[in-house]
Amino acid sequence: MEYSFTLTYRLPDDAADVDETVERLGEAGCNDALIGLGQSGRIALAFDREANSAREAMVSALGDVKRAIPAASLIEASPDLVGLSDVAEIVGVSRQNMRKLMMNSASFPSPIHAGSTVIWHLAHILAWLDAKGCYEFDTKILEVAGSAMLINFAKESRQHGANIPSDISEVTA
Repeated sequence: MEYSFTLTYRLPDDAADVDETVERLGEAGCNDALIGLGQSGRIALAFDREANSAREAMVSALGDVKRAIPAASLIEASPDLVGLSDVAEIVGVSRQNMRKLMMNSASFPSPIHAGSTVIWHLAHILAWLDAKGCYEFDTKILEVAGSAMLINFAKESRQHGANIPSDISEVTA
């Protein structure tokens, strides 16, 4: 199956020139990615990768990028963090429809950030929608979103040390 996802990286300060970076990515197996270099010091790779699972596709892409640019650091695997507009677009409904669904259901997944911009894990909302059976969407997106969420969680855990004190772990469960 083919899986679509994006990996965004911070490039090292001493990164080679753009053409050399793109060439190294191609040599490492990233020729199935559209490369974006819009922001200085960052690179985004939008993959359409064949694999047996979304996780396999994403892990192989992460490995390919690591071989090509060993000092690059992963910023985010996506799709993962989304607003209601993003979910509405994926499901094929209006933002207002998605907001109404969120407001009228006590079981709607909790956001991970509820400030002026509210953000959810896409996998949580799609799993909830799938369980309710009220909207149809390509379940490959749910698989990709779940894998992206796990990759982002692993990255954050590594960056902040995986040792979460038990007093914090117990009260946040």
